Amino acid sequence: MSTKITIDPLTRIEGHMKIDAYLEDGVVKDAQCSGTLFRGFEIFLRDRDPRDAQRITQRVCGVCPTVHGTASTLNLDSAFGIADKVPDNGRILRNLILGANYIQSHILHFYHLAALDFADVTAVADYSGKDAELNSLKDFIARGELSPFVPRYEGDYRFDKETNQELTKHYLTALEMRRLSHEMLTLFGGKMPHNASVVPGGVTEHPSIDKITRFLWRLNKLRYFIDNTYIPDVIAVAKTYSDYFNIGAGPGNFLSYGVFDLDGKSDDYTTRKRLIPQGAVEGLSALKKLNTDSITESIKHSWYEGEDALHPTKEDTKPNARKKEGYSWIRSPRYEGKVYEVGPLARWVVSYLSGQKQVKEALEGCMKALNIETKDLNSVLGRHAARALDAKLIADSMADWVLELKAGEPVCVAYEIPEESEGMGIVDGPRGALGHWIKIKNKKIERYQLVVPTTWNGSPKDEKEQSGPMEQALIGTEVKNPENPYELVRIARSFDPCLACSVHTLNIKGKKLGALRVV
Repeated sequence: MSTKITIDPLTRIEGHMKIDAYLEDGVVKDAQCSGTLFRGFEIFLRDRDPRDAQRITQRVCGVCPTVHGTASTLNLDSAFGIADKVPDNGRILRNLILGANYIQSHILHFYHLAALDFADVTAVADYSGKDAELNSLKDFIARGELSPFVPRYEGDYRFDKETNQELTKHYLTALEMRRLSHEMLTLFGGKMPHNASVVPGGVTEHPSIDKITRFLWRLNKLRYFIDNTYIPDVIAVAKTYSDYFNIGAGPGNFLSYGVFDLDGKSDDYTTRKRLIPQGAVEGLSALKKLNTDSITESIKHSWYEGEDALHPTKEDTKPNARKKEGYSWIRSPRYEGKVYEVGPLARWVVSYLSGQKQVKEALEGCMKALNIETKDLNSVLGRHAARALDAKLIADSMADWVLELKAGEPVCVAYEIPEESEGMGIVDGPRGALGHWIKIKNKKIERYQLVVPTTWNGSPKDEKEQSGPMEQALIGTEVKNPENPYELVRIARSFDPCLACSVHTLNIKGKKLGALRVV
């Protein structure tokens, strides 16, 4: 028997996404992931001063603006010919600003977006302790005011009452941890979201002993939370829901642009020394050097017109919401013509096969503790585990970096805007590989193109009819109840989709374009 499940919108993600899953005898045989909003940043960046880019592109998203600012600034460094001239202070401060956003993003994803798929908040209704926050939440439940925790799909909650209450307490504590992360970022970035400090050539903020101390104090509180709460909670979920190491496998190909520059001596971002290295892994085994010339974007099933499967530097953004073959505003990026997953799991697979010592030790220790093999990482829980380990590696590294800052030394280098030039900025953000490309003519932006992480992971089928990573992860899943497909949202949220803030499609004549089901 054939059944179609539509989840629209997919909640507890950033942006708007729709999932159509086609079941036969209770198993997903095909899936379509649709980005249901139109961005258009590439269009309104045209003819602007190039320096507007690192300000405007941060507005792509309020959750992950910092990596857009970073990618855009690396892009401008490249176009301005100063990519290898940024002072060490500038490089380190960029790392600290980006790292602060990384930590809050990972904590946000696990506790406030994904953990509610596994922990039952309603268990707080039976709480009998003295914790003020839990008692306050208990009062809300008693009054029937459980938003934003409901409405929801009802999962197969497996924790006992006390553990559910403890995880709910950690949900609330995580809000405070995210606040500390934001405060940390603002010490060197000026504000959050949309920092004002990261600019071509470096940063505008100078380090001081006072700011270094205030930054490190907050960072150490976050490190304690990651070590003693975040990672143990992920392990608890992994042990209790161990079957999800066999659910949600993507294509098995992984791509990383690398992140956190350890020196700035090279103007080639594909080989620059980074904490997390660049590379591509095919079939969880073969590590390949990153070649950005091998990136293309298909638009066959996207609501755009133009030539198909082009490199980002050759693309143009021509929206067509009436395209018959289209079912998403997301394009379909491919590497060497194949489907690749990006994100924390991709970073850690690439780093592991690159021999990165810290990653190798941490990942092998995690696999031993969870009694899993490398192949099991390509899963729902593999993504959650990699994200938690990612947070620890970055936080611990930041504790060293902040002490390398030198008060009184330069943070930025001067530059001139070229009459004509091209640039590329590539870096991994919390959700994966992010690329910005620019072409400058008459000192203005002639062309600007972004390929964001969820463009990779949430992509529709391409010109070869290859399903995107999230679509592949959904296919083959057994759904116990089509009216309550909690299995599917667990898979989708493990990718931490972020479809970015943008312009929505609108019919001014009032014609019904679709129905909205809140779940």
